Amino acid sequence: MQFDLRSMAEHMGGVAWGTVITLTIMSVYSIAVMIERYWTYSQATKQSRKYAPEVARYLKQGKIKEAIDISDGKQFKQSHLAKVLKPGLQEWQYQVETGEAEKDREGAVEAAKRAIQRASAVNLADLKRGLSGLATIGATAPFVGLFGTTFGIINAFSGMALTGSGGIAAVSAGIAEALITTAFGLFVAVPAVWAFNYFNGKVEGFNVEMDNSSSELLDYFIKQG
Repeated sequence: MQFDLRSMAEHMGGVAWGTVITLTIMSVYSIAVMIERYWTYSQATKQSRKYAPEVARYLKQGKIKEAIDISDGKQFKQSHLAKVLKPGLQEWQYQVETGEAEKDREGAVEAAKRAIQRASAVNLADLKRGLSGLATIGATAPFVGLFGTTFGIINAFSGMALTGSGGIAAVSAGIAEALITTAFGLFVAVPAVWAFNYFNGKVEGFNVEMDNSSSELLDYFIKQG
């Protein structure tokens, strides 16, 4: 038997093919998540860089309503900063319009802070969407491949027992076929682990940016006379 992928694929059993199909589905899913998350994070970074100076300019002028309007604009729909600051700005405007900010400024600031914290939690969960799937694929794909390899080796030794032939030559082809699934499992797992670590680092960076922007906005509310 020739040791090429085509000939080995032709001799793979049902369990091995089931393993390959499972790994293929896992690979397609991980690639889809990588593409979607990369686009989402790129848009969030690009839009937030434009959003930050714009909203800061309105706040320096005391134009809260304009700051809310720009935070709600389509051009900043993917901005993680806009998603976090807009609820805080809306809550502060409500506190000012109802007169609560004049009666209890500390309570008004606290209300805005809670609105920002809720928005941050929701946005952080959205930024992490799909990352758990990448982590799961990176952790389990090698074991899925090993599952197929185990059955392949069992079949190879079973065939050797039935034919009565011994030696490495009798089982080498079967073992080579079985190891395909392990190699495929590693092929699927490694990019998923790399992508998870990269995207997880991006999310941590976004979280720091959201915390810093939130603190600056709350400081602005506190300083309002």
